[in-house]
Amino acid sequence: MTLVLICIGWVFAATIVAVLPMRHQYIPGLALLLAAPVMIWLIAHNFGLIYAGLGVFAFLSMFRNPLRYFAKRALGQHPEVPK
Repeated sequence: MTLVLICIGWVFAATIVAVLPMRHQYIPGLALLLAAPVMIWLIAHNFGLIYAGLGVFAFLSMFRNPLRYFAKRALGQHPEVPK
């Protein structure tokens, strides 16, 4: 039950961060980005791989732009950062 409440809190935090101006999204967004894989692993451990797969799908959907940015940086490109 605690994990479910933490996940719900993460979703509300992500929603609040999403409505912030872009220049204020970096620090909390990075914290959410780093916390998500840990939470998905805990979901897999407690509830099974189907629910973890749904979590991965939701994570990739919500963070597609930051993940795309980091992928381009890893490939040596210099993507433009929105202002």
